[in-house]
Amino acid sequence: MLDISPDGFTLDGRPLRLLSGALHYFRSRPEQWPQRLGMLRALGLNTVETYVPWNLHEPRPGSYDFDGIADLGAFLDLSAAAGLHAIVRPSPYICAEWENGGLPWWLSADPALRLRTADPRYLAHVDRWYDRLIPLIAERQTSRGGNVLMVQIENEYGSFGTDHDYLRHLAEGLRARGIDVPLFTSDGPEDFFLTGGALPEHLATVNFGSRGAEAFRELRAHQPKSPPFCMEFWNGWFDHWGERHTVRPAEDAAGALREILDQGGSVNLYMAHGGTNFGTWAGANTADPRTGAGYQPTVTSYDYDAPIDERGAPTAKFWAFRELLAAHTDGPLPEPEPLPAPLPLTRLELTESLPLADAVGALSTGAVRSPTPPRFEELGLEHGLALYRTTVPGPRRAYPLTVQGLADRARVELDGRLLAVLERDAEHPPVEFAVPGAESELTLLVESMGRVNYGAGLGDRKGLGAVLHTQQQLHRWTVEPMPLRDGTPGLLPWAGSAAPEALTGPAFHRACFDLAEPADTYLALPGWTKGYAWINGVLLGRYWDRGPQRTLYLPWPLLRAGRNELVLLELDGTTTRAAELRPEPDLG
Repeated sequence: MLDISPDGFTLDGRPLRLLSGALHYFRSRPEQWPQRLGMLRALGLNTVETYVPWNLHEPRPGSYDFDGIADLGAFLDLSAAAGLHAIVRPSPYICAEWENGGLPWWLSADPALRLRTADPRYLAHVDRWYDRLIPLIAERQTSRGGNVLMVQIENEYGSFGTDHDYLRHLAEGLRARGIDVPLFTSDGPEDFFLTGGALPEHLATVNFGSRGAEAFRELRAHQPKSPPFCMEFWNGWFDHWGERHTVRPAEDAAGALREILDQGGSVNLYMAHGGTNFGTWAGANTADPRTGAGYQPTVTSYDYDAPIDERGAPTAKFWAFRELLAAHTDGPLPEPEPLPAPLPLTRLELTESLPLADAVGALSTGAVRSPTPPRFEELGLEHGLALYRTTVPGPRRAYPLTVQGLADRARVELDGRLLAVLERDAEHPPVEFAVPGAESELTLLVESMGRVNYGAGLGDRKGLGAVLHTQQQLHRWTVEPMPLRDGTPGLLPWAGSAAPEALTGPAFHRACFDLAEPADTYLALPGWTKGYAWINGVLLGRYWDRGPQRTLYLPWPLLRAGRNELVLLELDGTTTRAAELRPEPDLG
């Protein structure tokens, strides 16, 4: 068992400095887990840390998924086989720049439910989820011969609230379901974080990227029984669409790590290996976390400028950290396993195209009629597109259009003519239209991006609020919800699809190509604007020409020897019908 004193940790009576690295099983493919875990060992780490995203595992209430990238048990077993201890940070909330901070979208279908509080309605969902999840972790604890050393109660709760009844409910729920290893909290190293998010009866840890000595002093002032432990050493950072790519020089990050080690601290590198926000799992932030204003969606890549890059290769930061960590490990470190060469530069021609308008019937989960525009959560739609339609009576002169509560992007058309593309929290030129005849059809093709994962914007609801023409609300809506997920290309009616040169507006495009053997590669889309990419039916992620990310990592397990299929959903229009597979990434 792991024992804790103000000076550090002991495991079965022997001193243990926890040298850990964050590696999220859900951000790489299962076939890659052994290599990634081996890289942690080669870096000089003795522990792996992972979050558990509730929304990945319970996509619908009472429907659970623990297969493929959701196979937490297999990941923990592989980490034990690799000789690594494990720190598990389960739901309900994880932040992690992950969709909705890990909270299931369907919780927000009830706008009265209060997330991350002792609200009985919320706790009933948490308790049901814990009944399914926690035994899987409990059976892998060190107390039962496994490798799980400690379990987190809640994540950075001091950044959100002060409901200690909620935190104690979670802690008691973990204990009642068999967790007997130490429980802990993690928060920023400031007084309001620690007083709001920590519990005096449990281990407290702190998260920071620099000034380790100062952070540990603050921790000790509030929790004198807790040893110095940085649960998230932010050695890199993440990116938002439309902003600059974030990097941190290796020597700067290594200097901050040295300070933690010199203080006698244990550390968890966040991230050791970042990986990828596959599908629609990338979250979002807001410029003001206190109000939830200023929407900032996160890119598909979660490379994080980490010591181990998105493909699993060592970076300059890896070697700088390894040199420091080697002084705190027993015996020589294993060498990193060489990776096979990526695919050479390959040009792909997308020779088939299908207007989105011709696919609505195949993609829609069923038309919904409503007096006012329903939110995605009311439609049972987790992510994707919703086509909102109504008629505007006329004749009438030109008046301004107002779209309230847009989340997150809408293509607005009147009688098939594009009026505008509107984005959440963005300034737009005024949009006006007249109705010359008896009526006109107004359509809004609404796209959801990531749900906010941090701050007051948590519980982000997608879709539309009220739509007004001058001061008048428009009513009588018909909505076609269209999920975008793994398997979507298999629903498309490709037979008789239009010639590429004949298309305008949103459309699907397809390329088929042959490979001798699968290998890692990067999908580049110069000339394409905004949309989604699938490879062999798996939704790789979002792309957007505003960057900073210019390539999507395409891992070898998603490819196969022989015929492969690439499908793009281009929303804004393209100047090309070609794509490229490149051997190097371009993250901006």
